[in-house]
Amino acid sequence: MTVARRVIIGMSGASGAIYGIRLLEVLRRVEDVQTHLVISAAGRRTIALETDTSPQQVEALADAVHKPGDIAASISSGSFRTAGMIVAPCSMKTVSGIATSYSDNLLLRAADVVLKDRRRLLLLVRETPLHQGHLRLLSQVSEMGAIVMPPVPAFYHRPRTLGDVIDQTVNRALDLMDIDLPADLFPRWSGPGGPTVPNATELNGNGYQHHPMA
Repeated sequence: MTVARRVIIGMSGASGAIYGIRLLEVLRRVEDVQTHLVISAAGRRTIALETDTSPQQVEALADAVHKPGDIAASISSGSFRTAGMIVAPCSMKTVSGIATSYSDNLLLRAADVVLKDRRRLLLLVRETPLHQGHLRLLSQVSEMGAIVMPPVPAFYHRPRTLGDVIDQTVNRALDLMDIDLPADLFPRWSGPGGPTVPNATELNGNGYQHHPMA
């Protein structure tokens, strides 16, 4: 019997709610992964502003949903073993809370637990441009063990749609969590002398459907 790996997905109020939504959509197809979702109050607002998907529909994509004010939830304790956490999107306010261990909500507490137990914490930080205070905070969370991954798009796979751009970022995020998908969401780089790869859109036969926004 395969034991599911628990992965926490945090969605904060930064722009880029589609990244968290797409992660949940993709992870639903990975049999040995169990997702635990926590959305901040600002995150719920951003979902409503940026997509045609309701927060309730986003929550339905997860295996377990936790309220941001429920500090006693399972994911607030290090004894609840997880494979790590992805915060997507991650606001600078959330980065600040993580950097200073200011765990005043469940999303921040879960991230703090992941760090203190030396598990993997991946932050898809959505902010630009960055001032010195932002850079100091990002350096601080990196020194604490977090992986800072701004969702900067790549173009070597010749994306044709917004969905192609989103999927490449999502796939790379899951790479960093050591989660293998049944099929990649984008053609990987094999060098300038490598075989010709199909456009990302042409790989849509892999069974993953793009979110309507994409």
